[in-house]
This record gives sequence, structure tokens and C-alpha cells, in this order.
Amino acid sequence: MPNRAERRAQARQSRNGVPQPNQPNNRGRGGLVDEYSLQERSRRLAESGDVEWKPRAETVIVEKDDDKQMRPPHSLRQWFRVLTWLLIVASAIAFAVLMWIPKRPMWVIIAVCATFVVGVLSLFFTAGDYRHNPNLDDNGTAV
Repeated sequence: MPNRAERRAQARQSRNGVPQPNQPNNRGRGGLVDEYSLQERSRRLAESGDVEWKPRAETVIVEKDDDKQMRPPHSLRQWFRVLTWLLIVASAIAFAVLMWIPKRPMWVIIAVCATFVVGVLSLFFTAGDYRHNPNLDDNGTAV
């Protein structure tokens, strides 16, 4: 039976993620194929019976078309999105200009601020579906 110091050291190593030599599930998985998931997939495909499946060892390379070219808007929603951004930029410029004018009526400031708020709120209505956002990964996290 190990003494108290050895038990504590072993508990610290298990908390820190240092793999124990007698536990095969804790080995490093970098670059390895998950055998269990492959076996489960093979079993499920064999049970379904619709497709003949043979195991093979090959790496699937997914090529993404990441061309970041500017494309013109092709739908009505995208045209509204462009107009919304133009409204936001124009109202921000108008607000910056209004800051330097010494005597300005209060209704002009309120109108510019309201225009900016309308532009920002309309982004929620003209935004596309999040599933088609190329800047999100499969879990919805920004890339």
C-alpha cells in the first residue's frame, strides 16, 4: 500500500492530466484515429444493411472554397443590408459633423440619432441565417 505522499502525488497527477502508464484510455490522442468511434460506426452501418461498407484507411481532405472576393449583392435582402450599412455610416458621419457645429437645433441631433438607431435595428431584420455564415464553425463559434 503506497504511503500518503505517494497517494497525494498520484491524485495530483490524475488532476493535472498526466497519463498513468497502466491506464490505456489516458494515452495521448494527437494525430490518432479514434478506434472506438470507428468500430461503433462500422457496427451501425452493418446493422442498417442498406449500404455495403468496407473499412478502409484513408484520410479525407476537405477543401474549402475560401475566396474572400467582394461579390455584388444578388438578393433583395442583401441590397437592404447594403442600404442599412450606408444609412449607419451616413448617420455616424452626420453626427461627427454635428459635433463641430457651434449652434445646432436639438431636433437635428435627435433626427440623426434616431436614424442611427433605425439603421442598427434594421440590421437584425436584414441579417442572413447564421447557418450560412462563413465566419462560424460547426459549433457556432466565431472563427
